[in-house]
Amino acid sequence: MKRIHISVGVADIDRSVDFYRTLFGVEPTVLKSDYAKWLLDDPGVNFSIALRDGPAGVDHVGIQAETAEELAEIQGRLAAAGASTLEQPTAECCYARSTKTWVRDPDNVTWETFVTHEQINTYGADRQVREASCCR
Repeated sequence: MKRIHISVGVADIDRSVDFYRTLFGVEPTVLKSDYAKWLLDDPGVNFSIALRDGPAGVDHVGIQAETAEELAEIQGRLAAAGASTLEQPTAECCYARSTKTWVRDPDNVTWETFVTHEQINTYGADRQVREASCCR
């Protein structure tokens, strides 16, 4: 099952976790001191929040694939649309190791397509790579 992904930057992680815990009616799937994620089936969404130094709000949207084959299908559609992409075959971000493709839509909205391979113990540094190379 593919999921829509929404990433929101927040100023106060505890206050935001309380809000979204109540809104979604469940505990986060991942909860760290600077990050939280809910993998919801109804609606099918990967919703994450992370502390940000900059302005709070929607950081990016995306599609989370469940398999490498699903990701390849999405990447093929991006290529067919003629979008310029940033490929990250071994990304480490958001406490996970993933294969990612980043793109901007015609109105400059940042999209992330990815499949997660495993969870890791650090947030990772790939945000800086994305911002410098592609999508910020």
